[in-house]
Amino acid sequence: MSSANTPSVRRVVAQHAARRDDIGDLVTRRPLPGPGLDQLDPFLFLNHHGPQTYPPNNQGLPFGPHPHRGFETVTFILEGSLAHADSAKHQSVIHAGGVQWMTAGSGIVHAEISPEEFLRDGGPLEILQLWVNLPSRLKMSEPRYVGLQEDGIPAVPLAGGGTLNLIAGEWQGQSGPIESLTGVFMSTLALPADTREQLPVAPGRQVFLYVVSGEVTVGGEPVKAHHLIEVDRDGDHLTIEAASDARLLFGHGEVIDEPVYSHGPFVMTTRDEIVQAVEDYQNGKFGGLDA
Repeated sequence: MSSANTPSVRRVVAQHAARRDDIGDLVTRRPLPGPGLDQLDPFLFLNHHGPQTYPPNNQGLPFGPHPHRGFETVTFILEGSLAHADSAKHQSVIHAGGVQWMTAGSGIVHAEISPEEFLRDGGPLEILQLWVNLPSRLKMSEPRYVGLQEDGIPAVPLAGGGTLNLIAGEWQGQSGPIESLTGVFMSTLALPADTREQLPVAPGRQVFLYVVSGEVTVGGEPVKAHHLIEVDRDGDHLTIEAASDARLLFGHGEVIDEPVYSHGPFVMTTRDEIVQAVEDYQNGKFGGLDA
């Protein structure tokens, strides 16, 4: 019989396959939303672009100017590079290993395209984009943006031999460079073959775990690459073992437990707020962007 102080492992509830949904010549997989899983509160959406190699003189990424309201986007550049510009006058080019964290809040127009060098020279590309919901009290926050290169993200050695790249939240006394509005923890994991890691997570927090590549087990259960791994919320840690070199997206956050009304690039808590978002965008209240 275990005591209250004995660590309890999070168990796998389900594995959600990323479905192919290519955008032009951009290889795209999406595990969330998917069949049987509309959201993993507070996590709303994940696109996995690539991996693929672009030839010289290519058209690059197709994400020209478009609006958002009511949530945050977190973009992980695993390979290649990404140019960002938005109506709040933020601009950057982030390279492999870097991250972009954008709070759309009350409304922003942004573009995510390939920089000129990538269009000219081509090369490998792999990008993840995650949407994180905001509670109703924060949906109209002022838009903000942080772009981080790889050297701005702490690479924390783990006890089993892996590495945790700390983006937001606290880990072993270190703080990630992003201060999340809602206390979301966010990281990427690099696990060499034959490593075993025990990762603490406070009970009740929703884990977001996506296997980008590699063969791993979670809580003793084999899980598949290109799958979102849903775990229970009762335990206080995750146990992950890697049979091959593996890369994972690992985050967790407090459950918001509010209605979610989404319409394309807008995510609010009521239908009326969606109608207002569309009207505000059409009336130019999000600002403009030439890109």
